[in-house]
Amino acid sequence: MNDRIVNPEVLHGEVLDDSIRPDTIDEYIGQSEVKENLIIFMKAAKMRKETLDHVLLYGPPGLGKTTLSYIIANEMGTNIKTASGPSIEKSGDLASILSSLEEGDVLFIDEIHRMPRQIEEILYPAMEDFTLDIMVGSESSSRNIRIDLPPFTLVGATTRAGDLTGPLRDRFGIVAKLNFYTVEELTQIVKRTSRVLDAPIDDEAAIELATRSRGTPRIANRLFKRVRDYALVMGDGNMTLEITKFALDKLKVDSLGLDDTDYNLLKSIIERFNGGPVGLEAVASSIGEEATTIEDVYEPYLLQTGLLKRTPRGRMVTEKAYEHFGIEIPNK
Repeated sequence: MNDRIVNPEVLHGEVLDDSIRPDTIDEYIGQSEVKENLIIFMKAAKMRKETLDHVLLYGPPGLGKTTLSYIIANEMGTNIKTASGPSIEKSGDLASILSSLEEGDVLFIDEIHRMPRQIEEILYPAMEDFTLDIMVGSESSSRNIRIDLPPFTLVGATTRAGDLTGPLRDRFGIVAKLNFYTVEELTQIVKRTSRVLDAPIDDEAAIELATRSRGTPRIANRLFKRVRDYALVMGDGNMTLEITKFALDKLKVDSLGLDDTDYNLLKSIIERFNGGPVGLEAVASSIGEEATTIEDVYEPYLLQTGLLKRTPRGRMVTEKAYEHFGIEIPNK
């Protein structure tokens, strides 16, 4: 379906309205350990009157990496400039971004693992020494020019920390992993969104929506907006438990937050590969998805919920998956 709840294009892009996005670290719900550490690091940097060390945020999409980068800039009292790894194709692209920074600015690079390796090498001296080395002129008369940059904070975000090169990863002074949210934390986020958007939701409905949001705030907020539509058209605008369940069922989001692609993935392994083990590429071909999309977007949650497991021989569904689908576990 086109408006897939776990649509990778949506998840890798920021869809939060500015009105929903929290502005301060105190308003940011969840990721308590990351928050506590960032509060200390930011306070210390301000006490020393220095820029915050470079920050690497990694974890599955939709957990708040972009939001945290905006909060860092806000808390440090600076501006933020944003870019994405795939969009920085040439050294001139990066040079243009870096030369536009002012002292203390936050530069947020999403999907930093997809930045070309030759561009990374230009970033090293910029991160370490706040200098930019660029080559100008033709091959016969080329020369190196060094440009001094103002101190800045690079915030890199990635869903694939393992794909970062060692030299780039080592230049981040602060490395933080974002984890899936609990139902309680997502319920708080849903209720906050309800207040911000002035769209009332019952407590039971908020819990139901949170339960089906795959541990991901971005999905919770997307589902909230769709349930709000049903509540407005089918009722008086108040999101009750009954309307919430009806809307989520219509959206094909089940009690665990699984959608059509999750069903196809798990059932393909069960029906075509006898429950596994099976290689990632074979699974991807069988359901018509990119292997990287399965690995980045779908697998983390399925592994977290114990429906899927990785083995040295490939992917396998678990007994919990058979039970969830009401399928008898085969004797192997």
